[in-house]
Amino acid sequence: MIATALTPGSPIADARPRGSISFGFAPRALWFFLAGVLFLLPAFFIRSFAWGMLAWDAAVLLLAALDFLQLPAPALLRVERTWITIPAQGVDAEVEIALKQTGSIQLRCALVDDLSPALSVVPPELHLIAYPAIRATKRYQFQPKQRGDHAAGSLFVRYRSAIGLVERWAVADLAQTVRVYPYRHPGEDAELFLARMKQIEQQLRRQRIRGLGRDFESLRDYREGDDLRDVCWTATARRGSLVTKQYQVEKSQPVWLVMDAGRLLQAEVGNSTKLDYAASTSLALARLALAGGDRVGMLAYGQSIQQRVGLGRGSSHLRQLMDALALVANEPSEADHLRATVTLNRMQPRRSLVLWITDLAETAMRPEVIDGAMQLMRRHLLLFVVMRQDEVAALAAAKPTSAEEMYRHAAAQELLHRRETLLAQLRERGALTLETTPREMTTAVLNRYLEVKEKAMI
Repeated sequence: MIATALTPGSPIADARPRGSISFGFAPRALWFFLAGVLFLLPAFFIRSFAWGMLAWDAAVLLLAALDFLQLPAPALLRVERTWITIPAQGVDAEVEIALKQTGSIQLRCALVDDLSPALSVVPPELHLIAYPAIRATKRYQFQPKQRGDHAAGSLFVRYRSAIGLVERWAVADLAQTVRVYPYRHPGEDAELFLARMKQIEQQLRRQRIRGLGRDFESLRDYREGDDLRDVCWTATARRGSLVTKQYQVEKSQPVWLVMDAGRLLQAEVGNSTKLDYAASTSLALARLALAGGDRVGMLAYGQSIQQRVGLGRGSSHLRQLMDALALVANEPSEADHLRATVTLNRMQPRRSLVLWITDLAETAMRPEVIDGAMQLMRRHLLLFVVMRQDEVAALAAAKPTSAEEMYRHAAAQELLHRRETLLAQLRERGALTLETTPREMTTAVLNRYLEVKEKAMI
């Protein structure tokens, strides 16, 4: 059901002439005209052969006129574009083009689909044969380059008969907006993580852990050492003695996805940006958490809040998350991390797991994102994810052979030491930190999330 909802619509349109002059000679007719030039060779000796060339060209023109008259008008062509798969970044998307003509002859058609460069750098070109009153189809594939909403424009058609002396040019208005979603990881990997999630849930049910969560389980008499905040005063008043509440691990826990869309995540890794990898990882975690019964919310920010989706569950909520992740865009300026912190604390006053994907600015002062993370940790369990810079690590590990390389080596070591110090500060205060490469980030985050579930840390 989700696949159907996420697939773009299927526009249908009748073709119309392309321009005021919507026909021309096909290459075959030009070759026939060129063959008439052969009459000029004997015409140098016998002038009557020149009339032969004129007669040949007139015959070709007559055949071309007859060929043109039997071609159906563009209005007799109906074209449809159908999206077979969901457009997702870095994954082959499949599209089917259908053409039905109500003329009286067989047509040989060349089709060009006008897609945005963000979808396909080279417009797809197709060739098919259309028989009268029979729907002809052809499929093509491409890999979308960017997330977000992009335009798919008109479909241009060139068609000719089997004789092929004249062709007509038509265009069908199939304009639509196509939403490209973050990269979706292969189903095999998702099934492995989901199987582990179910195993963890079964273990927790067998253990029936009490006291670690905040989900009410039962009442019992107060014992020395119990937290006074857990005393149930209404039951105490009825019984005349102190009664305390027992809690168990919550069956449905809130999980928040926080994404930094500032300048630091504009850096490209291969054909994608760091933000693209962050969106892909967030989508993978959302699918896993929702499958395990957790409620998931999302907050993406730059200088202002770009996208926000409240806590929810179910397939319709996953659709909302996917739409929001598709529309998160890079900003050229530094993100306002403290604004995101305040917004999230206002939206989620109770304890939750927060996945924060960001990066650390190389400044002399403590980055603002660290201050924001420390504020979140007062209330939430924070999984703080930054992307490792492999080129800096390689430079720090290399042996310098010149004075210039020595300075670069020292600068790289200082950067790595500073990043590790900042992450160590968060770990000392109780945060979970993860520094990984963009390509390995999804697997690392999902494993850490399952570890949190297994240890009942929220």
